[in-house]
Amino acid sequence: MALRLKPFENEPRLDFTKPEIFKKQRRAIEEVRRRFGQEYPNLINGKEVYSQQKLHSLNPAHPTEVVGIFQKARQRDAEAALNAAWKAFEEWKRTPAEERARYLLKAAAEMRRRRLELNAWMICEVGKNYWEADADTCEAIDFLEYYAREAIRYAQPQPVTPVPGEKNEYFYIPLGAGVIIPPWNFPLAILTGMTSAAIAAGNTVVVKPSSESPMMGWLLADIFRSIGLPDGVLNLVVGSGSEVGDFLVAHPRTRFIAFTGSMEVGLRIHELAAKPQPGQIWIKRTILEMGGKDAIIVDAEADLDAAVEGVVVSAYGYQGQKCSACSRAIVDKSVYTPFIRKLKKAVQELRIGDPAENAQVGPVISARAKESILYYINIGRKEGKLLTGGNPVGDLDGYYIEPTVFTNVSPRARIAQEEIFGPVLAVLKANSFADALRIANGTIYGLTGSVYSRNPEKLRLAREEFHVGNLYFNRKCTGALVGGHPFGGFNMSGTDSKAGGPDYLLLFLQGKSVSEKLE
Repeated sequence: MALRLKPFENEPRLDFTKPEIFKKQRRAIEEVRRRFGQEYPNLINGKEVYSQQKLHSLNPAHPTEVVGIFQKARQRDAEAALNAAWKAFEEWKRTPAEERARYLLKAAAEMRRRRLELNAWMICEVGKNYWEADADTCEAIDFLEYYAREAIRYAQPQPVTPVPGEKNEYFYIPLGAGVIIPPWNFPLAILTGMTSAAIAAGNTVVVKPSSESPMMGWLLADIFRSIGLPDGVLNLVVGSGSEVGDFLVAHPRTRFIAFTGSMEVGLRIHELAAKPQPGQIWIKRTILEMGGKDAIIVDAEADLDAAVEGVVVSAYGYQGQKCSACSRAIVDKSVYTPFIRKLKKAVQELRIGDPAENAQVGPVISARAKESILYYINIGRKEGKLLTGGNPVGDLDGYYIEPTVFTNVSPRARIAQEEIFGPVLAVLKANSFADALRIANGTIYGLTGSVYSRNPEKLRLAREEFHVGNLYFNRKCTGALVGGHPFGGFNMSGTDSKAGGPDYLLLFLQGKSVSEKLE
């Protein structure tokens, strides 16, 4: 029976200001905490595989707590997973698009059923508060629903120009077996998006989740296993990037790599993938979503209260650990002083604490991340004026850093150029709107940006000149919605993959033209 699907709609978020919803989420956290410390296998060709070496996932709010114990895969495990993916591909590539879509829709339904549990694991493993975790889970559901529909759309006959005396066809076929390398900061959404897009298009995958969020990788694999996805279509291997990740990227039988993470790692993947290996018969396709140094421009004609709210949410949502986070506020000189005054007050009112209690600002992901962020804060003390924050939070158990603001920052300062990936904001002064655009474009990145202005002509100019993949007017620069805001950046922010948009599945497909001469 043909699938009859309603037009895609985004999954509604939960309202945690309602006591009954808050209590349900709190109970879900208590339930998953009772399962802390359990061991989870890798999944290769549908079989549970254990290794001698283990990887422990820790709660960044309470680093002595072991969320789960995972298998540290070796290269032989990665080889077995890739072989299993290629074996499964022979059948999966012939599976009709509607049937592949059904698996995604079943997985979406299972995520809805387990929504509070998924949120709870995320809150505990990566330190998201309730709203951020639920938005992540909703985005994962959105990807499944959206790409299910996109798979069916791309499977339809494609239009070609008629040629007299010939029957001509143009259609899309999958690439083969590839590698999915997701980040820890959107540990379910981006993981699900890249994986489901590849599977929906008819490919098979080896998923190597981040070592900071292996639980979310396990949960996605377990969900697809529970809804009957054929063995070998999705294989899960937890392991280090230097051993397992590099091995899979360089492997001659890897057809494509989908990656989200830092610029440095993305460029390394691009370089490794570009070098042909003995026995390799294709140019590997790389789909790379990398970093950002995102700016919000506050014009002289802006609503300052709205601008402050947008900057604060964009800069400190999930502790600034988003490639889309606002790390630069570029403020017109005529409103610089009142903006700074309002900004300081708003930042100092942010509540820092345990994400399990739904605090606004939680811990950063790890001790290494905390050390790196504090390193940049020390640089900032020399490059600008510390307005507020700048310190670790000593009376809390985890990896906490105060929301930090530096003012009087030069556009060429390191804290205005380099991705910090933490709760650190640099405020820069612009002499005019044209100057603000020049400063905004003055980095190697080009991911997201926002402009606050009541002047339509300035917004029109920004539409043309602000060189980012995702540009927003009079709203925050984070929170792209699947379908509504296809996401991906320019320059060193990646290959502009536009996840959650109508072009994304095409990255996992290749076009084939067939022509038959008629009698």
